Amino acid sequence: MDIPALSMALANVSTANDVGMAVLSKAMDQSEIQGAGLVNMIDAAAMERSVNPSVGSNFDMLV
Repeated sequence: MDIPALSMALANVSTANDVGMAVLSKAMDQSEIQGAGLVNMIDAAAMERSVNPSVGSNFDMLV
């Protein structure tokens, strides 16, 4: 059994796992930021509807 090769392989797997976890953490942080932005947009739309309730309820269309 080649102990040094096994040790290097396990170290590479560990490093790859650490990198994968770091990337996943960044992706989760980005998703939280985007979700907060979406909530702010929905709140802004609700505020607009409370000020101007007729905005967006009707539209003219010619065929």
